[in-house]
Amino acid sequence: MARKEEAAEILQALGKLPDDVLQKYLPAIPVERIREALHAAINVLPTPARKTIRPKSLFPEQNTPKLKGSLLLYTDGASRGNPGDAGAGIVILDEQGEELVAQGKYLGTCTNNVAEYQALILGLTQATQLSGRSIEISLDSQLIVRQIQGLYKVKSSDLQPLFAKVQGLLSTFDSYEIRHIPREENKRADQLANQGIDDSLGVGA
Repeated sequence: MARKEEAAEILQALGKLPDDVLQKYLPAIPVERIREALHAAINVLPTPARKTIRPKSLFPEQNTPKLKGSLLLYTDGASRGNPGDAGAGIVILDEQGEELVAQGKYLGTCTNNVAEYQALILGLTQATQLSGRSIEISLDSQLIVRQIQGLYKVKSSDLQPLFAKVQGLLSTFDSYEIRHIPREENKRADQLANQGIDDSLGVGA
């Protein structure tokens, strides 16, 4: 399994190379074909098994505890109208599945992709306040995951500065892993994102 994980890291690193570098070493193959092949190769590698996470406790944002080891981050962005009223939801857990941070935030009016990036930025910003050396990130936006992995280019001018912000935050960790998960595995973050919108709009008050 270690070799397969290493292979996935190598493929992700290759995916982050600029188009001109890829084209230099593989001049006979279009860049789009190269990135599609890298994407397909990563997808066939098995994902390491993870234990079921059952959140047990919730700490206020201002009293975020310090800890060592890995952090688990779940994020989700919601936009009602795309663009429309948007919210971000984040959940941070420790290696034992203890819920350390759970937060929903209203983002104003933006697209769903912008909300997804804003949620990821919010989660990483909160995570940098912890002393975890590595972070495992899970979200249900395949586009954002592939862009962070370097498999998709960030063409939208709205997303480019957000992508750069994410890269800067990720550089503060010794290591990170980002993966795409089905929406049903991201319900907690989704609920918090929608709660952020509802709280701002006074829904249920």
